[in-house]
Amino acid sequence: MAGPQLIDNDKRAQQKARAIASDIYLYNKQHIEEALVADSFFDDPGLSELITEGRDLFRASVTPELFKRNYYDRAIVDRVVKPMAALKSPIW
Repeated sequence: MAGPQLIDNDKRAQQKARAIASDIYLYNKQHIEEALVADSFFDDPGLSELITEGRDLFRASVTPELFKRNYYDRAIVDRVVKPMAALKSPIW
């Protein structure tokens, strides 16, 4: 029995990346906010684990060629970091 078919077009890959990133934001908003204010977003082990798990899920869902296009990393910036732009943070 074959596994799920990999996503092989740009639009669907971008949608998948945005959906994963949106879920990370939705379920971890307070944690993300605290990490940005404390300037520990990139060093926080909990967030790092979530982002890595999301990346692994995305990688398993798309063709290798689409994974190389950085859709997931762009979605993390657009859906997780940018919505917090109004926070006072040393990152900005």
